[in-house]
Amino acid sequence: MDQSSKSNMPNLSNFWMPFTANRQFKTSPRLLASAEGMYYTDIDGKKILDGTAGLWCVNAGHGRRRITEAVERQLSTLDFAPTFQMGHPIAFEFAEKLAAVAPGGPEGGLDRIFFTGSGSESVDTALKIAIAYQRAIGQGTRSRIIGREKGYHGVGFGGISVGGLVNNRRVFPQIPAAHMRHTLDLDRNAFSQGLPEHGVELAEDLERLVALHGAETIAAVIVEPMSGSAGVILPPQGYLQRLRTIADKHGILLIYDEVITGFGRLGKPFATDYFGVVPDLVTTAKGITNGAIPMGAVFAKRAVYDALMQGPENQIELFHGYTYSGHPVACAAGIATLEIYQEENLLTRAADLEKTWQDALHALKGLPHVLDIRNLGLVGAIELSPREGAPGTRGYDVFVECLKKGLLVRVTGDIIALSPPLIIEEHQIADIASIIGDALKTTA
Repeated sequence: MDQSSKSNMPNLSNFWMPFTANRQFKTSPRLLASAEGMYYTDIDGKKILDGTAGLWCVNAGHGRRRITEAVERQLSTLDFAPTFQMGHPIAFEFAEKLAAVAPGGPEGGLDRIFFTGSGSESVDTALKIAIAYQRAIGQGTRSRIIGREKGYHGVGFGGISVGGLVNNRRVFPQIPAAHMRHTLDLDRNAFSQGLPEHGVELAEDLERLVALHGAETIAAVIVEPMSGSAGVILPPQGYLQRLRTIADKHGILLIYDEVITGFGRLGKPFATDYFGVVPDLVTTAKGITNGAIPMGAVFAKRAVYDALMQGPENQIELFHGYTYSGHPVACAAGIATLEIYQEENLLTRAADLEKTWQDALHALKGLPHVLDIRNLGLVGAIELSPREGAPGTRGYDVFVECLKKGLLVRVTGDIIALSPPLIIEEHQIADIASIIGDALKTTA
């Protein structure tokens, strides 16, 4: 740490940092002070290329003045208003605009929007909607949710229950859930470019769990179309289509967690559009406001919504919600973000860059300790062999070395994950690959 860092360093003791080795970080802190476009600037004034869109969320790049101005206007007009038995216009306006670009398009019917404050809240909301729907149609015994190994669905009790990352689950109680196998298969699919060829049969796990628990106990199955937080795990060709067929056969709702894949990450507005397989509920967050203001949303099929709109009109149909559901300032940020996405074609731009991105990442094959390289849209992962007796340390060292060289990547164990802002240019893709390559050699 240089002298400038010491003079700029805040007191680090009070902030209990999330998903962070707090003691390790506070011994050698890494602090970002500002951002613009594709770059962060740290507290010493060093520029750092953002290879992760912040945390999978800053899809339109940093410092978008249009979003800032929209937030400023909204704060000066209406800073907060409740949405419990009350309303304010901008929440309805944003919901209408989202419905116009909803996953699956007009034919998909996912045009009923429930606002939340985060991806974790979106997941718990979707799970509650699924169970409430089943009860509303006379299927009240259906309360079990099916998730998947290595799935990440946020950190609410519902999310960790259906998720499949053991460190998120091991010390906390959980709701009734069962899990399908994950789709990562390095023996058959290593170094696949795009969707892996092998593994569609893994979708049959849903049939196995139906046979074990009984369809009459299962409300929904939730999957990430492309699993991000576990290290970019891709669905095999035909896998999602098979899940949809099995879920329909047994009256089980299909939920996509698109918190990461929503809003252009795969070169289509949503992964739903990319795969052409429409679920019953879609969870979103992150890119919905370009990360500027915390917000999330659940897209529900109209049939699911209508099933709950029964009984006396003065009756609350779903006893669920958050103080910040449809927060006016978050809605303002979301509308401005959506306008940027549409005017700059960012919801589809990843498709134009996918081949360049793929070629740059797969050029790293053969470098020290590289076990696999995976890519889809503007997402990538480089899986490294773990050090004996010290899993995760190799990935962490590559992460730190990349940062020293001016690149921010995401590390999950020994997997380097990448998801740059959708405004990235080809020369910046080359820079990302070059820096990672140098870091792999340096840490070998």
